[in-house]
Amino acid sequence: MYYPYVVAGAGLAGLTVAERIAAEKNEKVLVVEKRAHIGGNVYDSYNEDGILIHNYGPHIFHTNDREVYEYLGCFTKWDDFWHRVLTQVDGNLIPMPITLETLNQLYNLSMTPREMKEFIAARAVPMEEIKTSRDVALSKVGEEIYQKFFENYTKKQWGVDPADIDTSVISRIPLRFNRDTRYFTDKYQGMPHGGYTKMCEAMVQNTNIKILLNTDFNEIRDVVDYGTLIYTGPADEYFCYKHGKLAYRSVDFVMETYDCESFQDAPVVNYPNDFDYTRITEFKKLTGQQHKKTTIMKEFPKAEGEPYYPFPTADCKAQFALYQKEMEKEKNVHFLGRLAEYRYYNMDAVVRSALDLYRDKLC
Repeated sequence: MYYPYVVAGAGLAGLTVAERIAAEKNEKVLVVEKRAHIGGNVYDSYNEDGILIHNYGPHIFHTNDREVYEYLGCFTKWDDFWHRVLTQVDGNLIPMPITLETLNQLYNLSMTPREMKEFIAARAVPMEEIKTSRDVALSKVGEEIYQKFFENYTKKQWGVDPADIDTSVISRIPLRFNRDTRYFTDKYQGMPHGGYTKMCEAMVQNTNIKILLNTDFNEIRDVVDYGTLIYTGPADEYFCYKHGKLAYRSVDFVMETYDCESFQDAPVVNYPNDFDYTRITEFKKLTGQQHKKTTIMKEFPKAEGEPYYPFPTADCKAQFALYQKEMEKEKNVHFLGRLAEYRYYNMDAVVRSALDLYRDKLC
């Protein structure tokens, strides 16, 4: 059967494009998905105890993009949620990112915002050139805070020293000279009522959309007849690893359910220096679900496995640039999303990119 449009991948990027094509263009679109479900990494489900979990790690929606917030709001009711994270340092659980409250608790002080600025400035390491994530941290907060919060966490997360990865990793963590302990400061923040999977299911209710699960697009690409392809899978896989396999960091998610109502003091607790895992998520504190038991998730970063985080080094970026040149040669194919574009995307940025692609290239 011929489809005017085929979307490879049923994550947020693919579903957004498919929904727009089906709704605005009133065209047939086939969505091909390797996994047994839609939603990509935002997929959530109820475990055997009836607790709603995020199967691929915690996802908290936050954005300053009103259009994206309202677009997704067509498919879900947003429950207000202001994310807060604690980190275990020197045996204490203190707020993260680094705020006035964080340093006051860590050093048993009562600084004002002005005094915090002086405190940080006195410890920051002057640098003529900032090339790596280590340089970023040292130039912002100095050696001691870098070691307490960033060095070991980054080593666990990426398997390499912060001095060997580019500035993007640690640059994403803000430093606040106030008492705002929210993890995000975006204008719009929330959780989809009933979960992300329900939201994604609502996005593909249009009868113009057909979804083919448990199917690797690269195995059927030569037998599917289509006019335009929107590809959201791994770039190197699409080109049969012509320029080698792109490096990713993967994660083992270990779930544990406890016969108690609460496990920890925050939805997410980071462990930069202790244990092999990087953080623990308690899902009920994300979703607001009431249940006599609670389920947590420990995250153990690893080198091999499902591709989650593009590796942030100059060599990897140069390798991906070779694939970008291949993409430019493809006709009627659009590459979209974190795997196809080999970059980390927040959820709102994924949807924004998909909406822009539809308007600019597919309308």
